[in-house]
Amino acid sequence: MKNLNKLTIVTICLDICLIIFLFVVYGPISSFRNWFITTALATGNHKYFANVLYSDNSIIKALQDNLLVEVNEGTDASEIIFDNSPKENYDSIYEQQILERDEDALYKLIEIDEKDYNGYLVAIYDASRIDLVSSSRINYGGQLLSTLSKEQEAIVAINASGFSIKNKVLIPTGTVIQNGKVVSVGAPNYHGGGLIGFNNDNVLVLTTDSAETAIKNGMRDAMTFGPFLIVNGKSAQVSGNGGWGYANRTGIAQRKDGIVLFLVIDGRGANGSNGISIADMILLFEKYGAYNAANLDGGGSSTLTINGELINDPRGFGYTGERYLPNAWIVK
Repeated sequence: MKNLNKLTIVTICLDICLIIFLFVVYGPISSFRNWFITTALATGNHKYFANVLYSDNSIIKALQDNLLVEVNEGTDASEIIFDNSPKENYDSIYEQQILERDEDALYKLIEIDEKDYNGYLVAIYDASRIDLVSSSRINYGGQLLSTLSKEQEAIVAINASGFSIKNKVLIPTGTVIQNGKVVSVGAPNYHGGGLIGFNNDNVLVLTTDSAETAIKNGMRDAMTFGPFLIVNGKSAQVSGNGGWGYANRTGIAQRKDGIVLFLVIDGRGANGSNGISIADMILLFEKYGAYNAANLDGGGSSTLTINGELINDPRGFGYTGERYLPNAWIVK
């Protein structure tokens, strides 16, 4: 009788758990459904997760409710005026964090600690010191950012291009430009955006122009990714979480005064961080005064090093630690 009672209790508990699961997954509250679908579809290799629980119609509805519409223009480089001298009074704590620094500082590391996510923002005070560099082992599986940055003697480094892998060769997403020349034309870009890079005047330029046109207009270093988050001070229009779910993310931006911002947010439970949505990423860049900003490769690729030492906590699906990368934005 006692065994029967125990079995009954276990069965009832399982039924309750199943009911709760079904309510969360298929009930009238759409927040979990939107989070799960958009997060799964934003991954490189696990998009099929969305179809495990949901029909095509449910997926379409979630994507319709979570959209990002980019600003339909390219960067106006003339709007960037290089003047980042310290101020006596600051408009906000975010402005103070950026501008209050040692007189000869090349960069400043700022910790981001929000309710649901954390990571790091690096303010770079001399954009002329920023370069896009490729892994010396791109044809042999790429390099960890810590290894690449030590090899390049980089002071600060973040991951750059997305990529696909074929026979251990890392193929960067879209086009890669270095020193005014196309060095790679690789995998198609399905992330919106376009070319993200610096021109000969050290302005961060976001453009959908062809590589040839961009180089003609002075682009020195660039890679392809997206979406573009802010262009000429105008933020992308976002519905819901923007359609990219919540994940580790890397971003790059430039303020109107010329200061460049490297952003790396941890995710997948690293240091208690659940990752950041594209919508929150835009809000964060807005707080720090970004005039042009773009999303770079994220997920397990999101990595920050300073003087060759790993600063954040990179994590992918089923593993922790750095990922092998094709290239990086570095400060020398």
